[in-house]
Amino acid sequence: MNDLFSLQGRVALITGGSRGIGQMIARGFLQQGARVYISSRKAADCEATAQALSAFGTCVALPADVSGVEAVRALAAEIGRREGQLDILVNNAGAAWGEAFETFPEKGWDKVMDVNVKAPFFLTQALHPLLKAAAAKQPAKVINIASIDGVSVNPWETYSYAASKAGLIHLTRRMALRLAEDNIVCSAIAPGAFPSEMNKEARDHGAEVASRIPIGRVGRDEDMAGAAIYLASRAGDYVVGETLVVDGGVTHARGGA
Repeated sequence: MNDLFSLQGRVALITGGSRGIGQMIARGFLQQGARVYISSRKAADCEATAQALSAFGTCVALPADVSGVEAVRALAAEIGRREGQLDILVNNAGAAWGEAFETFPEKGWDKVMDVNVKAPFFLTQALHPLLKAAAAKQPAKVINIASIDGVSVNPWETYSYAASKAGLIHLTRRMALRLAEDNIVCSAIAPGAFPSEMNKEARDHGAEVASRIPIGRVGRDEDMAGAAIYLASRAGDYVVGETLVVDGGVTHARGGA
């Protein structure tokens, strides 16, 4: 049981890994022994984060904008040039758009759907051969980062974001059935309030947000890292197609599933 949560010797790619939830997961993976590649749209931020995280293990920056299929395939090809297999893929890169119903634009819909739904599918597809190579020895893992907003409804007018995260949760179930044939385990995490650039309310008004959370606090780095390590490690080998909600009890307080 001592190595149940170990990631020693495993290779991981985390999209959107330069900040927020992606950075939390990257650090946790490194501390558990994984070799980690992080990608993000802004090259300077990606390089700076990889350099900082290298204090915990081998972390390599691969800047990429995963909103388009061509860039997704280029990222997969670069991983293939560096590694013979990929043990863990975390589809974390995300986008959001908030605007009133009356004026919500098509560009706000398409941008969010491209990053939050299309990219996880096509990046997993492009990395399928490397994931299968890893799965010949032990289950490879695909972890899609969804959101509590894909499980229950919040008051914000983030129409495409909520739809995209709900869609990603269902896409995870569909992908899991297919990938299980290749010994690739696909699952998801639905985070609640974690301080980040994507969740400025939790970042800038933590005490106020915490007052609405049953457990009485916003999420911490180790909460997110722990959930991802569980799914990525041997401990999560039998969790297939499920979404782990990490939200301090907010979903149930909202009356959601």
